[in-house]
Amino acid sequence: HGAVIHARVRQRPGDGAGICFLAGDGVGTVTKPGLPIPVGEAAINPVPRAMMSTELTSLARDAGMAADLDVEISVPGGKKMAQRTMNPRLGILGGISILGTTGVVIPYSCSAWIASIHQGIDVARAAGLTHLGAATGRTSEAALTRKFGFEESALIDMGDFAGGVLKYLRDHPVEKLTIAGGFAKISKLAKGHMDLHSKRSQIDMDWLAHILPDAKEIADMSTDVNTAAQILAVAQEHGYPLANRVAQLARDSARKICDDAVEIDVLIFDRAGELVGSSDG
Repeated sequence: HGAVIHARVRQRPGDGAGICFLAGDGVGTVTKPGLPIPVGEAAINPVPRAMMSTELTSLARDAGMAADLDVEISVPGGKKMAQRTMNPRLGILGGISILGTTGVVIPYSCSAWIASIHQGIDVARAAGLTHLGAATGRTSEAALTRKFGFEESALIDMGDFAGGVLKYLRDHPVEKLTIAGGFAKISKLAKGHMDLHSKRSQIDMDWLAHILPDAKEIADMSTDVNTAAQILAVAQEHGYPLANRVAQLARDSARKICDDAVEIDVLIFDRAGELVGSSDG
């Protein structure tokens, strides 16, 4: 997405080692197990490696030489770019990763984010971590870290992709997952939505206002409010445990999505990072 990619190919003496990939300036190196590339290798994914190897092997054959080559990929400024990615958390240090299956770069890709979620879970499992935290945003992630003392590898940058986390954990489980987020997004998960983005799921205000059957003040205002925050404010004013109930329903929804493969609890934080609701009450 506007980055310059350099590839330098060097011929080695015919040592039979084939094509080797090296991390040049701005390309990361894998330092943690659990990724599709071994520790110590350049962060160049298997498909790009295969694509480059196919072309270079063909060229070498046409030139009548052995395909014993060093391929060094570098990206000027890649180390700075990597700070805006999940690479440091995944243990990919020194720069960006070379990803992709088609050669076409999409600046924002839902599938790329979900792939990073999967890699984060793989890295955590390979490190032997048994309790992970998945947050919808930075405020709730910081609150999770304060509460549980999570190391960085235990934090999954879920964003809006609750389904991406939970469906992957169904087949790649850990002992426990704590989900954290704001009241509005967690209420979507409570209703069964797996994508929490405003363009792809909406808050059901009427449902939200009626999930506490004895909370008449909340039910009475359901047709007059525009935001979930307004409903929560009224609930808090009257001492109704609405956020706890939403957290409990979100926990039940999450357990259903992952087929009860993982123990799950849900925490709801406000914009200041203060806990306002919990699935354990």
